[in-house]
Amino acid sequence: MYIYEYDKTIPFNLKKEEKEGYTLLTFDTVYEPDIPESKRIYVYQYHAQNPWMKMIFLHGIGNGHIPYLMWFGEHFAKEGIETFFVIHPYHAERAKPEWEGGEPFFHHSPAHCIVRFHQAIKDVRRTVDLLESDESFKHLRRLPLSVMGFSFGGMITTMTLALDKRFDAGVLAFTGGDWRWINWYSPYVEPVRQGYAKYSNEWGCKNEQKCIELRKESRKKVHALKSIEQIFELKPTCFHYDPISYAVFVNQPVLMFQGVFDKVIPSQASNGLFRLLPNAKKVIVPSGHKSSYLFRRFISRNTVKFLNNIIMEKAV
Repeated sequence: MYIYEYDKTIPFNLKKEEKEGYTLLTFDTVYEPDIPESKRIYVYQYHAQNPWMKMIFLHGIGNGHIPYLMWFGEHFAKEGIETFFVIHPYHAERAKPEWEGGEPFFHHSPAHCIVRFHQAIKDVRRTVDLLESDESFKHLRRLPLSVMGFSFGGMITTMTLALDKRFDAGVLAFTGGDWRWINWYSPYVEPVRQGYAKYSNEWGCKNEQKCIELRKESRKKVHALKSIEQIFELKPTCFHYDPISYAVFVNQPVLMFQGVFDKVIPSQASNGLFRLLPNAKKVIVPSGHKSSYLFRRFISRNTVKFLNNIIMEKAV
């Protein structure tokens, strides 16, 4: 069984809590997480009055910006998009109280990261399984399905679109691929660089020069991959959780937002991912990574327009 496969017969044990402005859904994962707090998936369902689409929304690494991004769930619902805001493993209610959110994703070992990244992907696909199987969501089944992710959430979105063709479209916001650029230049992954310097890893990667050397041959192959299975033949195994390895298999329409001043996701990482996406459009935003929140209405307006156009094209 490949790392992205899972047992779909595992019971959901779904619980619903009606809150002001949303419904909180909790259900069981299909894997054993690092900590018991992540055993249940948390999804905030924002209800549209007359929905014309449903969307899975994925936040980035860290707890601090989750409340800000929930604005999109509320806003998209007002625009007619039934939105399911998924909390990633090891974040918020699914993390230790003292954590800042997402700690297990910061690691110098590919063997470690492969598992955690694919846990996040399985949570997304598990949410779609729930929407398809539970009778309480029956009224939404006829609607097209999209997925939107910010930063780390955009990485998970890219990989999910490649692995799961139930999604009709995707939106990638301030994200990228190619770990060479992210691991050695993004200020957010300093803990990973410290891990490389102190411990190296199973591939002997301890600095950028070694990273380039190790990744050189497989990096040349990602544009010509013919099957998902071939991803898992690439060496070193950091390619197994690198969005750039999955990009050529994302044949759904994609809208990508890129920040002019984004330092968290270097331009080499975002441009490299975009170039490999077969069916993508790009919107440039005059912002950095965090300051992109100031352009939330611009981002949401372009997203709604993009998704509306997909609906219209399918109707023709």
